[in-house]
Amino acid sequence: MRGAALSHESAGNAAGLARDYYDSSDVDGFYATVWGGEDIHIGTYEHERETVADASRRTVEKAADKVADFLGPGSRVLDLGSGYGGAARYLAGCFGCRVVALNISESQNQRHRKTNVERGLADLIEVVTGSFEDVPYEDGYFDVVWSQEAFCHSDERAKVLSEAVRVLNPGGRLVFTDLMAADDAPPNALRPAVSRLGVEAMATPGFYRQHLAELGLSHVDFEDRSEHLLTHYLRILEETQRGGPELRAAVSPAYLDGLLENLPLWVDASRNGHLSSGIFHCHR
Repeated sequence: MRGAALSHESAGNAAGLARDYYDSSDVDGFYATVWGGEDIHIGTYEHERETVADASRRTVEKAADKVADFLGPGSRVLDLGSGYGGAARYLAGCFGCRVVALNISESQNQRHRKTNVERGLADLIEVVTGSFEDVPYEDGYFDVVWSQEAFCHSDERAKVLSEAVRVLNPGGRLVFTDLMAADDAPPNALRPAVSRLGVEAMATPGFYRQHLAELGLSHVDFEDRSEHLLTHYLRILEETQRGGPELRAAVSPAYLDGLLENLPLWVDASRNGHLSSGIFHCHR
């Protein structure tokens, strides 16, 4: 490692907002109750009534399939923005690889570490508190760099990509998913929805293709999975509207009211084709 975890003062504004957001008990309660508290990703749905947790885990599995040949025992994986650690545990548990889980929220990281111990995976997963805009590892350290729906929290995505490529060894693989604006989305179409993320705008698939090519990555592949977005946000909205004692006990009334105002914006954006999602897979 080439540095300790970043302080609140040294993080960028968007990074600080992301940390504050994910450190809140309301967000913990929402993701645990509605999303299952394991994989908080855009789901890949086999049918419209599937649980959010099952669909989210399927997205992890599909991303892992892209790099399965690089995930054996002894391989080193960096999970950028690892959240509660569902993907890290899947990779370590299924493939035996060693995973560094870099995440800005210490609240999430504490839960991540606890769960790793409970599932006997603490020896394979190192949870590090820090920012993916300044990755604390040397050049070429990892065989695979992985991320899921985390880059959308950064206003410096070009820097994030540069850091991801810097720590990837020659011949290694970068695989990530992100929530993006569609390439043809009107400039301000998503501003009301993304305001809670604390970023100026979302990336597009075209943005990632351009910057990945400029960083010298080859075989840049994007598997567009945007067709799942409407089902995903409808399921999230439905589960939130249904509420129930468990959700009401897990989040504050004000936070729940905010969700019920914000989530329909994501449904509308999905229905109007203004959002994009999918899996990027590249070779270094």
